[in-house]
Amino acid sequence: MVREQWTRSGFLLAGIGSAAGLGNIWRFSYVAGENGGAAFLIIYLFAVIFIGLPLVIAELAIGSKGRGDAVATLRHEAPTGHWYFAGGLSVIGAFFILGFYSVIAGWALKYFIGAADGSLWAPQQLNAYTSYFEAFIAKPFEPLGWQLLMIALTTAVVAGGIRHGIEAANRLLMPLLCLIVIGLAAYSLSLDGAEKGLDFLFSPDWSAFTRPAVYIAAIGQAFFSLGIGMAIFLTYGSYLNPKQSIKKSASIIVLGDSLLAITAGLAIFPAVFAFGIDPAQGPELAFITLPGLFAQLPGGRIIGTLFFGLLAGAALTSMFSILEVPSAYLARRLSCSRRKATALAAGLSFIAGIPPALGFGVFEQVTIGGQNLLDSYDDGVSHLLLPTGGILIALFTGWGWGKSRAIEAAGLGNSKLGSFWLFSLKYIGPVVILTVFIAV
Repeated sequence: MVREQWTRSGFLLAGIGSAAGLGNIWRFSYVAGENGGAAFLIIYLFAVIFIGLPLVIAELAIGSKGRGDAVATLRHEAPTGHWYFAGGLSVIGAFFILGFYSVIAGWALKYFIGAADGSLWAPQQLNAYTSYFEAFIAKPFEPLGWQLLMIALTTAVVAGGIRHGIEAANRLLMPLLCLIVIGLAAYSLSLDGAEKGLDFLFSPDWSAFTRPAVYIAAIGQAFFSLGIGMAIFLTYGSYLNPKQSIKKSASIIVLGDSLLAITAGLAIFPAVFAFGIDPAQGPELAFITLPGLFAQLPGGRIIGTLFFGLLAGAALTSMFSILEVPSAYLARRLSCSRRKATALAAGLSFIAGIPPALGFGVFEQVTIGGQNLLDSYDDGVSHLLLPTGGILIALFTGWGWGKSRAIEAAGLGNSKLGSFWLFSLKYIGPVVILTVFIAV
């Protein structure tokens, strides 16, 4: 059976779409707000360049060489070792990641529909949105319904295949999402008092660099945003045209992801500071504070509708890539069609997402380490699962694959860049990730 291949531009859009999801908009904004703004941004960008980019190149190179799902590829490239366990970990992790991710995505879709039909704007006071949000997430079944709808939309796209499904959807969504986030940023920057938001985002509090928590948060965000450690780029790389440059493609994807995150910050922080709102509010910033803010702005209902449309659309582009990981594995393992494998993977992911979806209602009393189920899933993914996957890929590429094979697969040649890339994967990445592990 001939393996599908991306078009050059289609892969870049799909790759950026994979990385540019809720992590760039919903999560980046509140994590940056909680960790000092500019200081967090600087550390985040260093983590993206010196840890994230080498790992993206590594995953793409491995996938392009192995031409299979995460488990089959690692087994093919290291037939005498047990590195394929890293692929298995990624497949298992994808079910849980998509499970909790789809919960937030469902919230975004709920708010987008509510903003579009006007029901979201019924409360007139800012504090009324707290009640609106809490009443919604505490319902026993409605959050599950929105979660299921997002998973169903994702399933329909991924079942269509690489070119006619994932690539086609990203060709539609990514330009639209870019236009929306740029428009929102331009609007936010036009508000009186917006310069305070710019200061927060670009003028660092130097004392923040002495706080280990800021480093942990920034590195965790880099992994979450890029989707490193869950074999997304390894799987996507298996569909690459052999003539496509891995180095250039990875650089464009990482750059696009970072620019979108910064632009999202420009869309949120100037508006937040213009109205005297505390940016360090955690996840409720997007679903409680911002709706109240939009309701007060001239034309704010339109702006709010666009924002939640952006949030839901960005979530979808990332969900495509997460679902592709277990779908590709199940299609091979069970020798079944893409459609059947995708439906099965989606169903298992939905089941995995039921506990966090009901974590504020039916399972409200259930906590792990003092955290509700959704926060527990989030912490487990960003602080444990993704770093584990990342360090295994780094160790395999730097130590287990062989220098000449790795550099040849990445298309870096016998150059200083290739040597630095391997050095980063051998030493910098593992040391930094292990430090985060120990600190957490």
